Amino acid sequence: MRKPTKAIIAAAGFGTRFLPQTKAMPKEMLPLIDKPIIQYVVEELVEAGIKDIIIIGSANKRAIEDHFDEPNEELLANLRAGGPKKQPFIDAVQNLAEMANFIYIRQKGPYGNATPLACASHLIHHDEPVIYTFADDFIAASPSRFKQMIEASESLGRSGSVV
Repeated sequence: MRKPTKAIIAAAGFGTRFLPQTKAMPKEMLPLIDKPIIQYVVEELVEAGIKDIIIIGSANKRAIEDHFDEPNEELLANLRAGGPKKQPFIDAVQNLAEMANFIYIRQKGPYGNATPLACASHLIHHDEPVIYTFADDFIAASPSRFKQMIEASESLGRSGSVV
């Protein structure tokens, strides 16, 4: 059985439950302690063996792309000027972009839970297992929910479907 190496993250909603905070900031970028919720989701996926992360967003989700992008030189220069004590921050922002291969697609068409799958269908082979999740779902579990899903799929002998 093949393990999934790709994940689709649905992140195109308007975040209306969290207005007015989400008027200017995607709800997926709301911080939980020291990092945005979507980063916890991505880290959990990477820990489960996911290499390619397809984020289905919308026009107001640019902050998500910027978060997982390479840090700009101005930020790095500022951190370097702070001396060795700032090195952990340099490492943290550089590691974000290197965690996985990030693919961003702007959602088109009707809204609903199946639309992100349709938007990413050209990137998934017919029988390829893939994980589908939401960018703002945070679940603390040990082992992680994605590892549990993959293990359950393996124990059932199922592959070639959305996990």
